[in-house]
Amino acid sequence: MCSFDTVAEGYDETFTHTRLGRWLRGAVWAELAPLVRPGDTVLELGCGTGEDAVWLARHGARVVATDAAPAMLEVARQKAVVAGVTGRVAFAQFDASRGEGTFLPRWEEKFDLVFANFGVLNCLPERRPLAEALALWVRPGGKAVFVVMGPLCPWEIAWHLAHGQVRAAFRRWRGGVEAHVGKGGTVRVWYPTPWRLRREFRPHFRHLKSVGIGVLLPPSYLGHLVERWPRLFEALARWEKYLGRWGAWLGDHYLIAFERVRDYASSSVRRRSSTQRAISGRRSGGGTGRP
Repeated sequence: MCSFDTVAEGYDETFTHTRLGRWLRGAVWAELAPLVRPGDTVLELGCGTGEDAVWLARHGARVVATDAAPAMLEVARQKAVVAGVTGRVAFAQFDASRGEGTFLPRWEEKFDLVFANFGVLNCLPERRPLAEALALWVRPGGKAVFVVMGPLCPWEIAWHLAHGQVRAAFRRWRGGVEAHVGKGGTVRVWYPTPWRLRREFRPHFRHLKSVGIGVLLPPSYLGHLVERWPRLFEALARWEKYLGRWGAWLGDHYLIAFERVRDYASSSVRRRSSTQRAISGRRSGGGTGRP
């Protein structure tokens, strides 16, 4: 059983449908919306309970939604049925944290977008193999968008220091720490910087933007503070829209977007082939405008 199976049933109640959950996911959707067009094919890694998959389908995309937890996928399937988008969403069990270079199936077509929300990539100690694998399935010009837990969260540091928990305050600065999930389950997580992700996704992907998600808002485990002082945090959520682009390093999460570039080697082969055809044409007198 996957560790996240134990939290599937109550995940929407404890996060998705809370004020904080709605604000954070809304901030992600605002950044994602300009990159999604009707008819796009989308691969989602770590779909959870399907909230993003349903949103993508409602925006006209065809979605392959994957997750390691069967219980999460079951909730997501039911949600797709209720939303009336089952014809646009296919679900598949897949563990993105394995990090093997050939771990994804052979898809019949290239994807226009690959998307992973709220910390899926944090379960990988090294994301370069994932980048190399996704380069095979994302078409040139396609996009890759990830929402990642960053290494510096002022809210988390301040909260734990105020409670005398020095080690917990700076846990994101250590690699491979154990995070608690559900009823006694744990997962090992890492907190890469935006700069590291940019290095890991080269040369297949070009960086487009990095935006802070939760720069002024607390982590989800402090959502009870939002419920206690909703007006204060509603004001902070409004300011979040303006500070996100300058706070990618200072949020609970950051959104980072890439564009799939044409491989240099393939481009070089095509350029050489074109040059050879042009030379052959001149030698034969064709295509030169001369007799």
